Amino acid sequence: MELNHAQKTAIYDDGFVVLPGVVPKVRINAALKAINHSVGEGMDRDEMVTMRSRSYCTELTSEPVMTNLVLGTPVWELAQSAIGHDRINKPTGSQIALRFPGLQDPPGAVGAHLDGMHSPHNGVPEGKILNFTMLVVVLLADVPEPYSGNFSAYPGTHHQYENYFRENGPEALLEGMPPIDMPEPTQICGKAGDVVLCHYQIAHTAAPNVSPNVRYAVIFRLSHVDHENQMHDVMTDIWREWEGMAEVVNERKAG
Repeated sequence: MELNHAQKTAIYDDGFVVLPGVVPKVRINAALKAINHSVGEGMDRDEMVTMRSRSYCTELTSEPVMTNLVLGTPVWELAQSAIGHDRINKPTGSQIALRFPGLQDPPGAVGAHLDGMHSPHNGVPEGKILNFTMLVVVLLADVPEPYSGNFSAYPGTHHQYENYFRENGPEALLEGMPPIDMPEPTQICGKAGDVVLCHYQIAHTAAPNVSPNVRYAVIFRLSHVDHENQMHDVMTDIWREWEGMAEVVNERKAG
């Protein structure tokens, strides 16, 4: 399965694309069952802040029931069609990203971020930028309306950040989120089995959850096979690791 021209164009223009119904129900149900069993065994209240930043159900993150949401489904071929065939390191782990209902209504504001920046609870060392190539979000349950813990992306910010880092250097990210004019976020609604493919350098967040339901998603961070050798360079040349996007990139730059 390959991304079509329109889907690649959405990635170029917006920084992300939503792909409906990519992950079969049998894979979704297996992951949900494992997560709900783990939650039912109990969670340490003192670790909740860390789990929100890193992952819930940490004993499951590298298990096949999670990694096969990508490797055992069309997601893997779709990701390769953008980055390049045999040009992605296979994921060995995942982030089990649950968003529980909050009681604040109307919901409060949530700040956007780029992954790989240090914070007190996310495990990224201070003074390091641990970027990657593609963010993959797999919905395990329906998210039918906004303010349900939706994965939310800020369209076009990958281009804005590219320009900012060209002018100020990639290390500017160590000083905090770049001061750009932010668009309104797109709160992504969808059904279990839908997948969001995102450029690493798109600002994103989780919307507040004022629904009665838990937002269930599993997130993967994919890297090009050469990423370790060019991880800062790609912050100022954002399509270098997206070999499958070359036609669309050339069209957009020429047009």
